Amino acid sequence: MLFNSYEFLFFLLPIILAGYYLVLPKPFRNGWLLVCSYVFYGWWDIRYCSLLLLVTSIDYVAGKRISMARTKSGRRGWLAAAVCCDLSILGFFKYYDFGAAALNGLADVLGGSAPVLPILHIALPIGISFYVFQSMSYSIDIYRGIAKPAHGFIDFACYVSLFPQLIAGPIVRYHELAGQLQQRTHSTAKAGAGIAIFILGLAKKVILADSVSLIADWGFGASGIGFWGAWTSLAAYTLQIYFDFSGYSDMAVGLGLLFGFQFPQNFNSPYKSASITEFWRRWHISLSSWLRDNLYIPLGGNRKGEGRTYFNLFATMLLGGLWHGSSWTFVLWGAYHGIWLALERRHGKGSYLRRFPRPVQIGGTFLIVMLGWLLFRSTSLQELGWMLQGLAGWNGLGGGYPLGGMGVAAWAILLLGLWMVFACRNTWEIRLRPTLMACSLLLVLFVACVAIILLNTSSPFLYFQF
Repeated sequence: MLFNSYEFLFFLLPIILAGYYLVLPKPFRNGWLLVCSYVFYGWWDIRYCSLLLLVTSIDYVAGKRISMARTKSGRRGWLAAAVCCDLSILGFFKYYDFGAAALNGLADVLGGSAPVLPILHIALPIGISFYVFQSMSYSIDIYRGIAKPAHGFIDFACYVSLFPQLIAGPIVRYHELAGQLQQRTHSTAKAGAGIAIFILGLAKKVILADSVSLIADWGFGASGIGFWGAWTSLAAYTLQIYFDFSGYSDMAVGLGLLFGFQFPQNFNSPYKSASITEFWRRWHISLSSWLRDNLYIPLGGNRKGEGRTYFNLFATMLLGGLWHGSSWTFVLWGAYHGIWLALERRHGKGSYLRRFPRPVQIGGTFLIVMLGWLLFRSTSLQELGWMLQGLAGWNGLGGGYPLGGMGVAAWAILLLGLWMVFACRNTWEIRLRPTLMACSLLLVLFVACVAIILLNTSSPFLYFQF
């Protein structure tokens, strides 16, 4: 189910709120959220609720065993078992077909006569990368001694499946939410802030991201696209993925507040970054910190010399790219950012443009990030080649997105979006007061979003595929 759908806004969400506040006493609220979260997830394909339950059960049992083990080797063994099971499930559903195709291709090059492994055409369960990492953090937190075992299976299952951030994050680690699962505050002010943040996130998705997606989709995949068309399409996708994912994260935070949960910030104006290092401290913060704490630092971080540090940065980003999707373009995207991070670390974690004014540094970093999104958005190496030809002007100057139909509105929103990411404060920096003017503006914004949803088919969030 989508947050930006009529079914969620006017059917499931009101039922969840009514049961949570009007019907059930406090001791049953986590159980109610658990049931509703499984309904929310099963709306797409009920069969994969069993997979979500399996991952949850693995880490719940492992967490108990880790806390009960009397020796370090025993704790390490149960952690290794949990991590291996989690990653095996994630690997099978997400990477089996990709790995089989790569192996079969290699065998064909070497003269093999038959496929080494069959292609199973496995459907990717929505949000599996997010909830596997989130569930796995429970076992890791208990092993490291920064969290205690959950009070019961229902509380832990509620944490893993919590519908506001189940599908696309933020990836909330267990120790960040453990106390709130037992006791959290509810207030009119918190609920009001949640509603406001949710509406702002909904507007980012429905009004901004979905509008500029018209320009992005028009350009990508066009074999003879010209210079201006390629650059406008790339700029459009750069804004689309920002407003799409940032909008989802805002909606998740807003919904969390409605039920008393406070989730961590996942975006901090990343396009205002003056270096790639700074960008990764601002973009998808929950994933960046997860990879840093559970991959980069265990690999050795920056403690084993310069060469090892560069390798650790590159390897972390390479695996981070692969986490996003089973495609060579994602691998290239991860390698691209890994190289930039390693080069910046060699020059003191700063931008190559640090001698210039900060606006120039921000502009240069934004260009690097844009070119990275080219790798991220391309569905194949062939499509990547077409876009590179267009960006280089090999097909002539060409035109931008046509002005007919929705063209004018899409162009206007593209320019508005560029202004917003550089000049405006982000959602976490806005302090909305419950004035009549603010409430009226939010109501108008919500009505506009609903009107767009009713007129057009709701589009999934980009990070659903990861």
